[in-house]
Amino acid sequence: MANVNADHINPFLMASTKILKEMCFIDAKVGKPFIKNPAFFNNTLLILIGFTGEMRGQAMIAFENSVACDIASKMIMMPITEMDELAKSAISELGNMIMGNTATIFSTKGIGIDITPPTVGNGTMTFSATYAHNICVPLEYEDNKTIEIHIAIKGD
Repeated sequence: MANVNADHINPFLMASTKILKEMCFIDAKVGKPFIKNPAFFNNTLLILIGFTGEMRGQAMIAFENSVACDIASKMIMMPITEMDELAKSAISELGNMIMGNTATIFSTKGIGIDITPPTVGNGTMTFSATYAHNICVPLEYEDNKTIEIHIAIKGD
């Protein structure tokens, strides 16, 4: 798969907006995709989930800590002010649901993928992007709160 196009990116966005609406009652608006070096800073919570099969790569879902707390609060239905283990577990499960739905959407298109368990990172991180471009798509909701969906698909 040499070229990544909208058919490869849209299932991630469809699944993300669907799960955010169903689990968090958030109507997220999809922003303009752009190429971004995968570097994250101190106030960032990151969910990393790989995928293998007929398409290989990884998805990273990045939140500023305040947005992650807001999402966790909506999922747990109680106020979350810091990313404790319960909040990280909720955010991790959100990533799992998004990627599970993404895999289901791809399967309806005849593309089989399996996902890895989610890894949660917090703080300053950088990742190598030598094997694939990292496409970032911002999802915005409420008062300019942003969730970044990072997608890197390995070409053949």
